[in-house]
Amino acid sequence: MSAVSDWAREENLQPEPITVELWRELPEEFCRLVEVVNGEAVRAESPTRPHQTAARRLADMFDTAITAHLRRSPDDCLDVNTDFDVLLWEAPRTTIRRSDIGVFDCAPSDLRPLPAHMMKLVVEIVSPGTSRVDLVEKKAEYAVAGIPWYWIVWVVDDEVSSIEVHVLDHTLGQYRPHVELTPMAGPASVWSPIGMTVDWSRLAGLTR
Repeated sequence: MSAVSDWAREENLQPEPITVELWRELPEEFCRLVEVVNGEAVRAESPTRPHQTAARRLADMFDTAITAHLRRSPDDCLDVNTDFDVLLWEAPRTTIRRSDIGVFDCAPSDLRPLPAHMMKLVVEIVSPGTSRVDLVEKKAEYAVAGIPWYWIVWVVDDEVSSIEVHVLDHTLGQYRPHVELTPMAGPASVWSPIGMTVDWSRLAGLTR
């Protein structure tokens, strides 16, 4: 008998929907293993090393772009981070997703999960086990939550092969393609929601 068969017992079912208040009381070690979809805990796939490296290097590029933006617009306050929880909605049941990268309005360090209305942009890096979630489920959920920009990053072998930039069409309530970036064109400048240059040389050789 498999371990799943041993686990599949009525007493092991989630006893009640997870609310934001309950989520904040759960052990952080548990929260890092799951996302919450309509109140139900859903196991989150562990990222690969290339996935993690791509996220870190892209986040560094966003950080550089934000620093330059804040010099020009000191009244703004933006930040970037990786692998953190975003509260998409609480009703009718709570949905909390963990984005690979997010650009957001400045917030206290103890504010968790971060509300979707503070998000300017989210990035998801497609892994073999998460393609449906990233391309269908999260794409639709982020749009419903009103997040203005959504980047989908494709990793093939040991490098980022392309980046799809999507912008929210508020009339339709869904994302529409804005631009697709590829290494063939060299360094690419894109605005979403701040001016940023993608340095493809840093998005190759993701493992050593």
